[in-house]
Amino acid sequence: MNLLSSMRYLVALNEHRHFARAAEACHITQPALSNALRALEAEFSVVIVRRGRTFAGLTPEGEQVLAAGQRMLHEQQVLQQSLKSTEHSPAGGLVIGAVPTAVPIAARFAAMLQARHPLLMPVVLSLSSSELEARLDNLSIDLGLGYTERMAHGGAKLQAVQQYIEHYFLLRRASVPHPQELQIGESISWQSAAQQPLCLLTPEMHNRTIVNAAFASAGCAVTAIIETNSILTMALSVVAGQVCSVMPGALVAAVRGYRELEALPLVSPQVRTPIGFMRHAQARASRAMEAALALAEDGHWLRHAATHSGLMVA
Repeated sequence: MNLLSSMRYLVALNEHRHFARAAEACHITQPALSNALRALEAEFSVVIVRRGRTFAGLTPEGEQVLAAGQRMLHEQQVLQQSLKSTEHSPAGGLVIGAVPTAVPIAARFAAMLQARHPLLMPVVLSLSSSELEARLDNLSIDLGLGYTERMAHGGAKLQAVQQYIEHYFLLRRASVPHPQELQIGESISWQSAAQQPLCLLTPEMHNRTIVNAAFASAGCAVTAIIETNSILTMALSVVAGQVCSVMPGALVAAVRGYRELEALPLVSPQVRTPIGFMRHAQARASRAMEAALALAEDGHWLRHAATHSGLMVA
């Protein structure tokens, strides 16, 4: 039995919660995956997988084996990167998860990291806050860019590197399109914004929790007429229709090329939310992670991003 391969199959099964999809993700047949998992159970003399007509979860012993497997696969990646890297040229992959409102900043970070270290291959994923926290916990992502105020929700002990402060705008179609690009208009209160037809993120997204709390603080409740978990849909709904949206500065910067739009800073109350990179505190850093943390702690990259994004640096 190849222990590392079997652990990889177990991790895939836990992620996909389906035998056939896990086998497909591992590029093997379903019988091969099932046989490898049975061999893993024989190796440790415990039942790992609850089996029914479909995947029914892991046993308590299976959860322990899964956690060990996740650590083993992480250590394998750390070793591989160490062997492939030189002192000044880290090599390998780095998976960055970002909450949707921070994806434009994560994309800039990944591009600048890769430009600094050409042998690195960053992957940027858009994840909800709960997904980000779960994947940091199980080591399936290396870095998470999100709401550091939620760190207590993470299953793992997390370390954070603060990056910037998220602040909010009402995005709407301009009455008269500007000749160049989106413009920043006069401020507007949350109470006035509540009177507009709004497209907002869906309720399970942490950004929606922040937005709802701001409206409640202003003494009003709001009902969105369009909901989405896609930041692109939010922007395009404003471009294409008669709706407005509440967006943080990073997203406003991402749509700055639309001269049909304008962004109004939201006030009364002033809402400011810290955003930072988070990582598993107990996981050994790979060479790619060391390079990423060095860049994250270097204010130069963020100041460059701020000039293009209207960010408030933390």
